[in-house]
Amino acid sequence: MEVDLEHLRKPCTCGRAHEISVRGIWIESGASGRLYEMLTEGELREFTAPVIVWDDNTSEAAEEILGDVSEICQEICLSAGNLRADSRSVEILEETLPEETDLILAVGGGTIHDLSRYVAAQRRIPFLSVPTAASMDGFLSTTADLSQDGMKKRVPARAPLYVFADTDIFSKAPYRLTAAGISDLLGKYICLADWRIAHAVTGEYICEEICSLEYKAVKDVVKRLDDIREGDAEACERLMYALLLSGLAMQMAGGPRPAFCAEHHLSCLWEMEVINESTDALHGEQVGVGLLLAEKYYRRIQKAIENGRCEIRRHEGLEKELLQTTFGSHGLYEAVMDENTPDPLDEVDPERLRRAFSEIAEILDDIPSRERLMDMMEEGGCRVSLSEIGLPESLEEESLALAPYVGRQMSLLRLGKLLVI
Repeated sequence: MEVDLEHLRKPCTCGRAHEISVRGIWIESGASGRLYEMLTEGELREFTAPVIVWDDNTSEAAEEILGDVSEICQEICLSAGNLRADSRSVEILEETLPEETDLILAVGGGTIHDLSRYVAAQRRIPFLSVPTAASMDGFLSTTADLSQDGMKKRVPARAPLYVFADTDIFSKAPYRLTAAGISDLLGKYICLADWRIAHAVTGEYICEEICSLEYKAVKDVVKRLDDIREGDAEACERLMYALLLSGLAMQMAGGPRPAFCAEHHLSCLWEMEVINESTDALHGEQVGVGLLLAEKYYRRIQKAIENGRCEIRRHEGLEKELLQTTFGSHGLYEAVMDENTPDPLDEVDPERLRRAFSEIAEILDDIPSRERLMDMMEEGGCRVSLSEIGLPESLEEESLALAPYVGRQMSLLRLGKLLVI
């Protein structure tokens, strides 16, 4: 399928003109052939020094299908062993990328895309996205998730010029990667609830049209989970579309709000390894477990509101002792303080928060029940507990306490610091 981008650029009821920088998206069998044609005969033929960036696992899986493309491009093959989106990997890619490179083809998953989009932005050259698995929702992001000096940060980068998602490649990826994509997608239930709650409490901009698009895409995938597990091409394409739509939503909103909140803050915390040892968990797997932890905590708040037990406590400022104890021992205290200055909770009016209680409870009703979420995730083959992503179950409360400080987006997890439940 070719994604109808013009439909998303139409005037919106939110009052904003939505900007979409990507020029075209194809999710179909043979998309690699379309890429080759555009590089040799189409509008990409102006680029004379394109370079494929992939890792050795990806090159082995996709080289046969991308054969014609790889023949007309130089290649940089990074070692998949311990490959991370961090400053060291950025340095390696920058040093290896030929000076004359005028176009990067990111062929792979999230790490390859984050490295490519960041280096492309630094070089001021475009890049193309060739997803090799429906494993995460950041292919179209305008920011890169990079670890810099141990701190997980979203840094300005570049969205792809085009996306060529070849079904013949991504539908045959190891199923664990696909399940991680399902988990990442289901995280939208928390993310969108957080966005709507932030709007109710602080007046933050929101676009209900974007929310509706994302909810619809998630529900469409949920109906096809059995088919996705069986490798049905059309079902896998719908999953890829939903994941790419998340990136389009970020472009439309002008930031990560439609795709990134409490569930991702938990994932980022674990990736920083300040309260846990390193694991081999995938990003989407961590987001899925973050979804379940956040949902469990949000239900406590919802019940307290509905039972009239939810109270507002006086804001005492950032928990500096907790942050110093946790992040300071890893040399990250100043970075965390910078991320949280000014304190996002300073803009919360306690009375407005109190008046929003009933609306918050209604918004939380739109998150499927825990039983339903578990059913979806088990049907999708997703990981559902801390232990399944290599973390001790005892980290739950500490994770919930620290995760809000990893990112600035207002979440109910952050607002919970003002609540007595």
